[in-house]
Amino acid sequence: MLRSEGNRSHYFQSRYNPPVDNAAMGAILGPYLAKLKVRDLEGKPFFAGLDEHLNDDDGSGGGGFIGTNQLQLNSPARSSPHSNGSETTERFSRKVFVGGLPPDIDEEEITTSFNQYGDLIVDWPHKAESKSYFPPKGYAFLLFQEERGVQKLIETCVPDDDKLYITVSSPTIKNKAVQIRPWRLADADFVLDASMPLDPRKTVFVGGVPRPLKAYELAMIMDRLYGGVCYAGIDTDPELKYPKGAGRVAFSNQQSYIAAISARFVQLQHGDIDKRVEVKPYVLDDQMCDECHGQRCGGKFAPFFCANVTCLQYYCEQCWGLIHSREGREYHKPLVKEGADRPRAVPFRWC
Repeated sequence: MLRSEGNRSHYFQSRYNPPVDNAAMGAILGPYLAKLKVRDLEGKPFFAGLDEHLNDDDGSGGGGFIGTNQLQLNSPARSSPHSNGSETTERFSRKVFVGGLPPDIDEEEITTSFNQYGDLIVDWPHKAESKSYFPPKGYAFLLFQEERGVQKLIETCVPDDDKLYITVSSPTIKNKAVQIRPWRLADADFVLDASMPLDPRKTVFVGGVPRPLKAYELAMIMDRLYGGVCYAGIDTDPELKYPKGAGRVAFSNQQSYIAAISARFVQLQHGDIDKRVEVKPYVLDDQMCDECHGQRCGGKFAPFFCANVTCLQYYCEQCWGLIHSREGREYHKPLVKEGADRPRAVPFRWC
């Protein structure tokens, strides 16, 4: 029986997202996320060098960070996972999107409008380079020093159709309604079925994910298209725990996994979101060569992964050359892990 989009959302949340305590969630996701080297459940990175603050021109939630001279980013209040209330309090990123701002409102006026909730910095994409005093596209980000400020702001907002609004004023426009879009930390991970094993080798990387999209919504879309989804996650930066614009989806079976990577692109449609994004295999950096099991490469981890459905294996350099010299495979491109998590194709030099 087909479900409407709204009913599917309720169905997924009620069936697959019952309240799970931190210990149980950690037992489910901890080993899997550690294997992917993404982050732990508190948003801390598993290795350094993550792209913490991505610029984003489409208003979906990037934004470069403007520096640390105004606020101490590593204060104890931020480092402690329970510094802003009890464990039962909903947790939020300290970075909040605000959209629909008056065109003539400047940084100082935005700060004045929101600093009643707590100390904050106002930021927007390419702010430092443009040296503009006005958000050029009518949106900005509020970077609160304390998570408590975000919670106070949310309590003041007026809800309307699952969105939050508050009024601000500029020199020429009084009491204009603007949208406030906080990010709830619990929306970064969604386990559909805790009894399903999470296999990193049946996981795909999804690039260009709109930042408002929640993990359960990503799971819902991918399960509708390919079936077999057992987990979805949204990548967040380690400092502010705000979406970076990428995610990952784990499948329970090889057929669904192959269908997803064969498509290469997928149209994410949910509510106001309608965006074409790229899907790639999630490349691991600690796998042995599937062909020689380390015998031809001195036991070193395999640097290459072949995403072609005729292969779907990790290879050392010697085995890649050996296997892909065969007819029909010479045009396969090896994928390597780039940066924190983004796979990219690299040219292979034939000897």
